[in-house]
Amino acid sequence: MTMGIQVQHAFEPDLFRQLEEAGATALWVGGHVSSPYTTPEVIVRLAGLVEQTERVLLGTGVLLLPLYPPGLIAKQLADIDRASQGRLIVGVGVGGEQEGDFRACGVPVEERGSRTDESIPLLRKFWTAEPVQHEGKHFHYDNVTIQPAPTQPGGPPLIVSGRSGPARRRAALLGDGWMPHLYSVRQYRESVDEIKSLAAEAGRDLSTFSWVAFLAVSMDDDPVAARRAALEGFGRSYGQDVEQMLDKIAVVGTPEQVLAKMQDYVDAGARHLVVSAQQGRQLLDELLPELRVPRVS
Repeated sequence: MTMGIQVQHAFEPDLFRQLEEAGATALWVGGHVSSPYTTPEVIVRLAGLVEQTERVLLGTGVLLLPLYPPGLIAKQLADIDRASQGRLIVGVGVGGEQEGDFRACGVPVEERGSRTDESIPLLRKFWTAEPVQHEGKHFHYDNVTIQPAPTQPGGPPLIVSGRSGPARRRAALLGDGWMPHLYSVRQYRESVDEIKSLAAEAGRDLSTFSWVAFLAVSMDDDPVAARRAALEGFGRSYGQDVEQMLDKIAVVGTPEQVLAKMQDYVDAGARHLVVSAQQGRQLLDELLPELRVPRVS
């Protein structure tokens, strides 16, 4: 059982070193190009983390893949993987919640799914450092080579994020892992079953597949305070009242309650939990050692 931390700011080396020492398996970063949030662009955040960490894995949570030309993002990610000595994990999503991202990049938002489906195999082709020939719906390449190749053979793993049926199918057929956000325990368990079924139908082996759960956590010795902080956080991030569904999509309460809910996600199939940096050190020190992976009978 492993735990990664979603870091909210790109340039806090003291915090990153503390999280490494506390046992974080990965640090995850997200970002936008044009949105109401003042976040750096995700590749810029990654580049900063390469210089500010030594051992921890570095993940994108998430990279909005349809915003980027495949050749360009393949080169950027390969360079980051080499600079980090093979520590990169690429979480990819289609986005769409912030249409400003798509307007800024000149990408039709209605094409986000098909562009992502076409881009994922292209990244792996480019990461061979061999010439690529491709004629697709959105992208055309004639004898294009991206080199040098990433440090990781075949390139960094591509972990598919999302909440929809197409995202689950994308994970099953194209991804190296699954990382939904704001899923209930029931939804997570059902998504694991669905992805396994879809992969089996396609003849895909998921023995090395990564089962990740991206959890919104609010923990306090006072459960009322924990709930209040969660509602305030969701209000700032999503601009809406989520009180009616908070208990389904978030992990909220005392340390004992949070541990029990996290264990529910592990029992549902998650093997790597991603949580916010705000309480990351406490979660790593106090809760991670208590989580138990169910035995396979």
